[in-house]
Amino acid sequence: MIATTRPEMSVSEPTLFVAFELGKKEWKLALTSGFAASPWVKSVASGDLTVVARVLTAARARFGLLATAPVVSCYEAGRDGFWIHRALVAMRVDNRVVDSASIEVNRRARRAKTDRIDALKLVRMLVRVCGGERDVWREVRIPTVAAEAARQVSRERTALVEERTRVFNQMRSWLMLYGAVLPASRAQGWWTTVRDWTGDPLPGSVQARIARAEERAALLETQIAALEAHQEAQVAAAASGGPCVGHLKGVGTTSTAVLIDEGLLWREFRNRRQIGGWVGFAPTPFQSGEQTREQGISRAGNPRVQSIAVQLAWSWVRWQPSSALTQWFLARFGRGKRLRRIGIVAVARKLLIALWRYATTGVVPTGAVLKVA
Repeated sequence: MIATTRPEMSVSEPTLFVAFELGKKEWKLALTSGFAASPWVKSVASGDLTVVARVLTAARARFGLLATAPVVSCYEAGRDGFWIHRALVAMRVDNRVVDSASIEVNRRARRAKTDRIDALKLVRMLVRVCGGERDVWREVRIPTVAAEAARQVSRERTALVEERTRVFNQMRSWLMLYGAVLPASRAQGWWTTVRDWTGDPLPGSVQARIARAEERAALLETQIAALEAHQEAQVAAAASGGPCVGHLKGVGTTSTAVLIDEGLLWREFRNRRQIGGWVGFAPTPFQSGEQTREQGISRAGNPRVQSIAVQLAWSWVRWQPSSALTQWFLARFGRGKRLRRIGIVAVARKLLIALWRYATTGVVPTGAVLKVA
């Protein structure tokens, strides 16, 4: 997740602080006016914003604040997404969406955990953040409605491709039970021509099951083709507006669409470290006393971007052999399969940074070749 920069506010300013602990049936609201005030916890039905507004009004009166006192709130990013954030902003609430993994926890083997405890902890951390304390947590970058909706295309395609792979693996398993294999070339009704280990046709129930699986596979192929056509149109539109990562040789349409959808541009990164944190390819050093070692990459980033980044890195090494990045990889990691598998992650991180710079500033990576129009 990427930390956002907000103007600091004084904890002495009359402000109502609210933390939402979101549940399926109800929300816990922990409210306070600062460090000295004991938090007030209220429960409301999940999604009932009308009651939330009444609780905020009652909380202002309870803590002796003006009816127009500003409200600052927060909740953890999760299943509910960002609609709650947009609803609170519409209610003139300064809301923050927090990365759950960045919240500090008690390291005891067993610790009490309830929605009430979590809400109280969250509101106290919110007061600390608003008081100017840094590194309390990390806040999630909020996408626009259009950007959030656009992500569904690439994510749906990934899910459909996985489903297609699952269907074909199932058919291979069913055929294996009878000593048969899935033909490389499959005409209509191919399952009727398959023979088992004795040379006999497959049982009728098995043929019927394979036929139904083929129908599902055909439907998946149609839906995947439609999504890929949508992605091609999206990438073409992006390419016509200026520098686009799809202009570079070795960067395909699907990879370009995923990077655009997942936020290579709309997240508005400020430096390369933020990109490393976004993708999860950031170092995690361990230094304690005389012990110093590197624990490897954090892998705490976006898993879709991680997968695409590694695929792009291998593609880049193949199709951009004269680039400085490929030459660096071959010189440092080209001496064996194990080293290449380790080094390709470093290439993926460097490549994402280079693609971000190209998409935002138009600076072509050193030695890279653009696609022929």
